[in-house]
Amino acid sequence: MKIQHRESERHVLTVTVDNEAGILAKIAGLFTARGYNIDSLTVADISEDHAVSRITIVTNGPPPVIDQIRAQLERLVPVHRVTDLTEAGPHVERELALVKVAGTGEKRVEALRLAEVFRASVVDITTSSFIFELTGAPDKIDNFVALMRELGLVEVGRTGIVGMMRGTEGA
Repeated sequence: MKIQHRESERHVLTVTVDNEAGILAKIAGLFTARGYNIDSLTVADISEDHAVSRITIVTNGPPPVIDQIRAQLERLVPVHRVTDLTEAGPHVERELALVKVAGTGEKRVEALRLAEVFRASVVDITTSSFIFELTGAPDKIDNFVALMRELGLVEVGRTGIVGMMRGTEGA
């Protein structure tokens, strides 16, 4: 009997944890030890007393692997809650990018025109370059970066994805 494997799926996981030294290393170690890849990772303090942080992890895998990742994360002592936003329903994903583009003449004009279309802000400018700030869905940022490659892309810095459930329920 041949076992059929479903294709790898992209999942956005949010993990609420105690804000303590070493928790991020534990989570990264869990992924590394089992050969799971992290496509994006963001961490931020989310409580007024700085006691709780939220980690957003984007990973890929077939459903049984994603279920295993969730179960293993939930077993870590300082983890309060693990939510798979992909499975939980409608959610919003955003990312911030800084994009440096060098150019003069028509390429410079075109970079500014495209930045306006993508609602990117100019946060630094010299006579030969711009740094644009852009927020949005990862696909929007990918498309902006691809267009800037043709116009003199120098450097890209991305924050990684942050996600949140739609509606009144919290993750």
